[in-house]
Amino acid sequence: MDIIPAIDILDGRCVRLYQGDYDLAESFGEDPVAVAYNWAKMGAPRLHVVDLNGARSGAPIHLEALKRIVTHVDCPVQFGGGLRSLESVKAVLDCGVDRVILGTIAVEDPTLVAHLCEKFAGRIAVGLDARGGKVAVRGWKETSEVDAAILAQEMEKLGAAALVYTDILKDGTLTGPNLVELQRLTDMVNIPVVASGGVGTLADILSLIALEHRGLEGVIVGRALYTGDVDLTEALRAAGKSRWQDVSPEDVAWG
Repeated sequence: MDIIPAIDILDGRCVRLYQGDYDLAESFGEDPVAVAYNWAKMGAPRLHVVDLNGARSGAPIHLEALKRIVTHVDCPVQFGGGLRSLESVKAVLDCGVDRVILGTIAVEDPTLVAHLCEKFAGRIAVGLDARGGKVAVRGWKETSEVDAAILAQEMEKLGAAALVYTDILKDGTLTGPNLVELQRLTDMVNIPVVASGGVGTLADILSLIALEHRGLEGVIVGRALYTGDVDLTEALRAAGKSRWQDVSPEDVAWG
């Protein structure tokens, strides 16, 4: 299972939110590119980059930072935030990312999702950002009446290559992932699922590794990596994904 560091960019800085609240953003690095480089240096198999300004405004804002990240790391990068048109998706893919993550348009424009899945086969993932089991949209500001698991099935039919499930009420809390909803989701679809939200300890990661056989492809870890509650090297070893055995958190400078 992939252990995927999260790099959320807000106003040019690497931040972490608490339960999706922009007003509670905490900065963990002035240079997201330096942060990305260091996670890749430690052996991350993939990076998860989110443009928080883009998610709120409806169009990607930090494409230059994204280009620099892709240039400076040797692992695949996935990107989300404000991708609500063919043009914005193409612009992000042209930056060299491995796959993009669609959010709001999965609820508001499934026809466009289907078109994107066909045009960019294998490179379109759908983010299911859920609050109480219902999908939130527009930078998590609005909560729809759409059930996350039902939407997951619809997106699979449209050709999505993977799903990223985030429990917003768990996000940034370090209180553990929502295993019940993750099991429900993985049981309802046949495409890979990536978990996000709530990871606070290595034990949490081990509980997710136990779901790998059910279709859980990876886990996105944010705040716990930045606070040191989870050591990336230890997590990679636990998941059998360690590429570098001689790099420790002490070697990392956040820039």
